[in-house]
Amino acid sequence: MADDYYQILGVPRTASADDLKKAFRKLARQHHPDVNPGDKGAEEKFKRINTAFEVLGDTKKRALYDEFGEDAEKIGFDEKKAAAYRQYRA
Repeated sequence: MADDYYQILGVPRTASADDLKKAFRKLARQHHPDVNPGDKGAEEKFKRINTAFEVLGDTKKRALYDEFGEDAEKIGFDEKKAAAYRQYRA
């Protein structure tokens, strides 16, 4: 299973949009490749931080992620596919 986006950002599932943004900015500054030149670990962490915020920072994507977890990515965060997936899971 992929890393949980909330864990990556170090926030609870109840985090507000402002809390998400603050956590993202703090971690992005800390792990940015320009701050850590040549550090592949920091670069990978930075990519995961960006991906997590890309999803959780978007209200619709976050709702689908909360409902489906990593399966939301498999359906492309598409609401029509999500509806079909809900029926499939039922």
